[in-house]
Amino acid sequence: MEKRLKGKKIAILVADGFEQVELTEPKQALEQAGAETRIVSPNPDKVRGWNHTDWGEEFPVDVHLDRGDPEEYDALLLPGGVMNPDHLRRNLKAQVFVKSFFDAGKPVAAICHGPWTLIDAGVIAGRKLTSYESIQTDLRNAGAKWVDEAVVVDRGLVTSRKPDDIPAFNRKMIEEFAEGRHAQQRRAKQA
Repeated sequence: MEKRLKGKKIAILVADGFEQVELTEPKQALEQAGAETRIVSPNPDKVRGWNHTDWGEEFPVDVHLDRGDPEEYDALLLPGGVMNPDHLRRNLKAQVFVKSFFDAGKPVAAICHGPWTLIDAGVIAGRKLTSYESIQTDLRNAGAKWVDEAVVVDRGLVTSRKPDDIPAFNRKMIEEFAEGRHAQQRRAKQA
């Protein structure tokens, strides 16, 4: 397999309750493409996944959010799950961490409920994106143009709806992460 992401370092921002497969499969795809991944979390040591209807596995936290420096990363992955983005969107440090990727023009990928965090980070107004259908009204109310598609790319932001979309999500995520910084990938102002 071509190592399109060799030399790239990717932050994966999660709190407890992320949909496990939305972390494990994209993380594996990124690593197979040559990227170095780091789990960044407000949790100090471990973060626990959600496996469809019950708690999943625990994963070691590589970098505590308090020590996370967005400058060290080339791109950001935001897995979904209901609890995970709900925790992150209420965490000011997580909001600042996410905003910094947009401000620097770095690519970001978010799946399922992951785009919820983007609302509170103030970065989706005027962007076309998708998500799990239950949060489409929240995204529209924040100024996004929501569409029901497997994967959407808008100026360095890659979004998908659900675990079934992971293969398409992974392909587009790797493509955008390989392209690197996007001049148009700037933080949208809140309406």
